[in-house]
Amino acid sequence: MPYANEFHQRDVDAHPPALTPIYKTSVLRSPRFALWSLQNSLSEVTGPVFGHDELGPLDNDLVRNYAHGGDPIGERIIVHGRVLDGNARPVPNVLVEFWQANAAGRYRHANDRYEAPIDPNFGGCGRCITDGEGRYFFRTVKPGAYPFRNRVNDWRPAHIHYSVFGSGFAQRLITQMYFEGDPLIPHDAILGTIPDPKARERLVAKLDLNASVPLHTLAYKWDIVLRGSRSILFENRLQGN
Repeated sequence: MPYANEFHQRDVDAHPPALTPIYKTSVLRSPRFALWSLQNSLSEVTGPVFGHDELGPLDNDLVRNYAHGGDPIGERIIVHGRVLDGNARPVPNVLVEFWQANAAGRYRHANDRYEAPIDPNFGGCGRCITDGEGRYFFRTVKPGAYPFRNRVNDWRPAHIHYSVFGSGFAQRLITQMYFEGDPLIPHDAILGTIPDPKARERLVAKLDLNASVPLHTLAYKWDIVLRGSRSILFENRLQGN
């Protein structure tokens, strides 16, 4: 028999309702009928297995992995933390992917029409695999804020998108991380859909002035807790904007 505290039910009340008119695209994207829960196949829950040999040496260095004869513009930062389960145990060998806008707030994407310039030396995406203690880290430039079409003058705070894989593609979770002290956080329409203020706070990375980092680099620490009272929010619809 498993221990009483072995498994933690996800607190669905902390997640935003599917239909939240403050975030206008949820009006069209939210389901109109009850969702069906489908049984995963064996192949979906057992594979593929992600190995360190599949990653390149610069996959977790967004400052260098897209540079073409120059350096990207922006404030250098390192983001680090751990992937933990609901009992604070490390989760090793997890594939963590991340993508973001550049320092001016623009994505390298054909549909991004923001007037900010594209940085020719910044691709804005990378990945890493957690070590035996569940640790991950990557180097990048701090992303800029940008406007998005929602209300009259809505702006997204600086943020980084995350994708976290378990042992297979059916176990993918997606979320966003924000930065401590950003004045746009209280005004963000997407974060505002989360009803629990403490849950919103768990999506904010803390400045880590004690981290050992290269010169002229700031560090932010953000742990990814998968379940339990300290879990972060995984909301697939947050991958937009």
